[in-house]
Amino acid sequence: MNDFILETDNLVKEFKGFVAVDRVNLRVRRGHIHAMIGPNGAGKTTCFNLLTKFLQPTRGTIRFNGIDITGDQPATIARRGIVRSFQISAVFPHLTVLENVRIALQRKLGASFQFWRSDKILTRLDGRATELLTAVGLDSYLRMVAVELPYGHKRALELATTLALEPELILLDEPTQGMGHEDVERVMQLIKKVSADRTVLMVEHNMKVVAGISDTITVLARGAVLAEGPYAEVARNPQVIEAYMGTAEREPAGSSA
Repeated sequence: MNDFILETDNLVKEFKGFVAVDRVNLRVRRGHIHAMIGPNGAGKTTCFNLLTKFLQPTRGTIRFNGIDITGDQPATIARRGIVRSFQISAVFPHLTVLENVRIALQRKLGASFQFWRSDKILTRLDGRATELLTAVGLDSYLRMVAVELPYGHKRALELATTLALEPELILLDEPTQGMGHEDVERVMQLIKKVSADRTVLMVEHNMKVVAGISDTITVLARGAVLAEGPYAEVARNPQVIEAYMGTAEREPAGSSA
């Protein structure tokens, strides 16, 4: 089996002449936590959108488990085992914590997201849903309505619903954004825990998180790969230091990440 679960070759995305992603060659090693970092406007989120097919690349190739997925649709990508979280927590706010995870598990019944299924049918999923919620520390919140959860717990719930889809590769977009110190520590430990038997690719601005749990870091600047390697090596790179000291301020308008 290929050591790399996800690979890109010369990935390019242009918007009306502006190059948002510039010949990115990414190699995500199976079973690792791989972080993608860079100044604002570096192309990180655009890269994520290309990998999950919310955007089509202008040029280049994306391979997952050695299979060319460049032309796949987002739903096909998810079925292959690539599942993504977003910067804004995405849960059903007026359903309970248990019900949120149960919805994600419905795929196993061959009846995904059929809210009209009877409780009697869906309760067969309660055991697995509870296991997943226990794994992310939410076992004491099963009956709580999701909207009432603290922000950090909502992110944990989102992670549980992601795990319910049994992904091989999880893409996390700013998993600790907007969190206090205690929640950041909690989510760091959760990411380490869930990465034990799967691969994680994340965009993250918090350098403590990146340094604490990442095996490999790819630094983007102006849409291109600036550096790659372990945190200690990347942090000493003069080009990386320069990029974080103000290069982003000189980027052209409209170059959102």
